Amino acid sequence: MTLVGATLAHHLAAASASTSSTTGPTGIDSFSLEISGGFDVAIKAMIALLLLGIALDVRTEDLRDVARRPAVFAAVTLAQFVLVPALTLVLVAAFDLAPSVALGMLLVVSGPAGSMSNLLTHRARGDVALSVSLTTLSSALAAVVTPVALAFWASRSPQASQVLDSVDLSPLEVLLEVLLLIVAPFVAGILLARLLPRVAGRLRALVEPTVLVMLLLIVVGGLASNLSGSAAYLLEVGPAVVAQNAMSLAVGFAVALACRIPAAARRAVTLEVGVRNTALALVLAISFFPEYGGVALVAALWGFWDVATGLALATWWRRRTGETGGDRAPDRLRSTGPTPPAR
Repeated sequence: MTLVGATLAHHLAAASASTSSTTGPTGIDSFSLEISGGFDVAIKAMIALLLLGIALDVRTEDLRDVARRPAVFAAVTLAQFVLVPALTLVLVAAFDLAPSVALGMLLVVSGPAGSMSNLLTHRARGDVALSVSLTTLSSALAAVVTPVALAFWASRSPQASQVLDSVDLSPLEVLLEVLLLIVAPFVAGILLARLLPRVAGRLRALVEPTVLVMLLLIVVGGLASNLSGSAAYLLEVGPAVVAQNAMSLAVGFAVALACRIPAAARRAVTLEVGVRNTALALVLAISFFPEYGGVALVAALWGFWDVATGLALATWWRRRTGETGGDRAPDRLRSTGPTPPAR
């Protein structure tokens, strides 16, 4: 973890050096969720709860699958944390976005895949086992990769680096936050799933939906308190989010084609790269950048849009597979409750 701290220090210093003066938020950057200190503690508790829920799904067979297909997992990981963020920098420059919007877009694609990709892969009649294994790997890597990736890619964006400079994040503070809010609950979730599987099964079905609903209510409240400018904010953010989501899905499909995997696996990889853990992005935005509501607005809009596009794509694939009789991988969805006794 010392390497993580050193890397964060280097990239955050580069971000600070990229702007010579700090300016206050304007326009969409001034859209604030106005979170009090006590509520900030509750937000951080939601991060821990969310990561605990992700860890409850980790299984040893998921990690073994990584060893069986290392090339596919390496390609998808590079696409998620390198290729898509790099192309996002191009989109940020092309759309000439506000600083908080630019940072929000980079925050979303610096995070892991969302567990919603597993459900969408199931609907698409894709390789669910591969999808689950990919989600497990990206979630495990997120504890280290997400803060490093955000600092690295944001420091290369003139707009996003303005926010990092104005917030003046301490590398040590970020590292401690990651250890407390991501690493600790992730380890606790793995141990809980192994030692108390029945309790873990009951918690699994409740954690992520509860956190996501609470986060969306916060953002809706923020929009309501800024009702006069909300429509203009959505129009400003919407086209960039739509373009970024389409690009992410296209990159996932291109990587799947390059890996020369079966059609069912291609559907899993496409959705894995295109569907992100926007709940985690949203809670990080609220926790670290509350005065820049545009960051949270991007994450919230991404959460709605990637589910909508993912569901539409999965439904189209399902119908096409049914009509053509295409290949379909065996299903393996995560259990939402205790395993029933064998008969």
